[in-house]
Amino acid sequence: MPRVAADAPVDRLASFLSALRFEALPADVVEKTKVHIADTIGSALAGARSAEARIARRAAGAPGSALIWGTGDRAAAREAALINGVAAHAFELDDSGGCDHSGAVVIPAVLAAIAEAKQPVTGRELIASVAAGYETGRRVLEAAGGYDSHNGLGWHSTGTCGTLAAAAAVARLNGFDDLATRDAITLATSFSSGLWAFIHDGSQAKKIHAGRAAEGGLLAARFAGEGLAGPSKVFDDVWGGFFRAFNKDACEPQKLCEGLGEDWKVRRAVLKPYASCRGAHSAIDALDDLLSESGRDAAEIDRIELRLSAMLMGMCGARESGAMAPTQMSLPYALAARCVLLTAGLQAYAADRRADPRLRAVMDRMLLTVDDRMQPLDEPVVTLLFEDGVRLSRMVPRATGSAERPMRPAAIRAKFEELAAMSIETEQADPLWRTIAELEHLEDCRALEPLLAGDGNRRSVFLLRISP
Repeated sequence: MPRVAADAPVDRLASFLSALRFEALPADVVEKTKVHIADTIGSALAGARSAEARIARRAAGAPGSALIWGTGDRAAAREAALINGVAAHAFELDDSGGCDHSGAVVIPAVLAAIAEAKQPVTGRELIASVAAGYETGRRVLEAAGGYDSHNGLGWHSTGTCGTLAAAAAVARLNGFDDLATRDAITLATSFSSGLWAFIHDGSQAKKIHAGRAAEGGLLAARFAGEGLAGPSKVFDDVWGGFFRAFNKDACEPQKLCEGLGEDWKVRRAVLKPYASCRGAHSAIDALDDLLSESGRDAAEIDRIELRLSAMLMGMCGARESGAMAPTQMSLPYALAARCVLLTAGLQAYAADRRADPRLRAVMDRMLLTVDDRMQPLDEPVVTLLFEDGVRLSRMVPRATGSAERPMRPAAIRAKFEELAAMSIETEQADPLWRTIAELEHLEDCRALEPLLAGDGNRRSVFLLRISP
């Protein structure tokens, strides 16, 4: 097996990552990376109260030194990466637009690696390593044909591409050279998994994909660090290669290395203000915009019409209000929640809220139509028909939380504080936020651990199911 650096796209990517230093990161990349670290941690602290995270804690169980966030418990690093990754993704509030959910994959893996590091790891090293993970996960997805092409075949890119993102981040944290970094990334392809089959029956399987990717990436980096060689041709057009396995055409391996050092992929990652699949967010924004601009109230709406792509219909078109997992994938529910409950945030998905008959009544008055002219990732067109006959339409091309429509800093912090308070004390959230905001000045990232410890495991589970 070749043990020399070549000039293939993956070799160029590995060389770039192994040489990456904090000083090379543009100021906006540093700031955005810190925001995504805080946002992911906030999501995970809330997710510690999820049924899925509790199941993961019981199923993993191996003792160790790595903290399970939002609790006082510790586990072995692999198990902590798994559990914290599940928690980060459990409530659909973690970031998107990367591998897809890069934060829930990369950050649990990196902090688990820090927990077992023999020497202190500075905040600068943490920032650079997280940026490396975002860089890799998105580049792998783009090289595999992009979100619609890869996920359209039934793969969930958070699990498939995210594993490589986590491996790259841990390799960068551990100071691997270019060969070991390549091995970590290529070995991670053997841990890639995650299918969209959960969409058909309300399974909670989606929630574990981020955790498994974090765990798999950490393990791949460990193997590479011990000298285990990865398949050097896994990104070539060969039998058994990543691209042939995960997409049958439209693969562009050169995207693994295009624009390195210029086109920073964390810049295109997005925050999520609503507790639903990202596919519903633009429609919520369109509804908000139309009501705000017209000065009307949601109670005046007689019918909502949605024109959407076939892919979005299959992913988010179901009228769900039963179990939490499928309800969070439902675009009709998200719009109904905004109309009736005046929010599409996490509290709109509590069991008692989902049982509100007014939500079903609003969903029953929605008309969803597939437009075959629309591209898979086109955002839906929302049309509101009011009781007095007025008809208003809007399509929001990029949802709130994106670079084109950013969340305001106050809203980002408010989201963090609301979610963090679900598992840690209110007075603990402020120093945690400030520590992350000034992360580049932190000399030892283990100082984060006391701020991440809580009692979420002793608080009630956030209600998931509606009682019969």
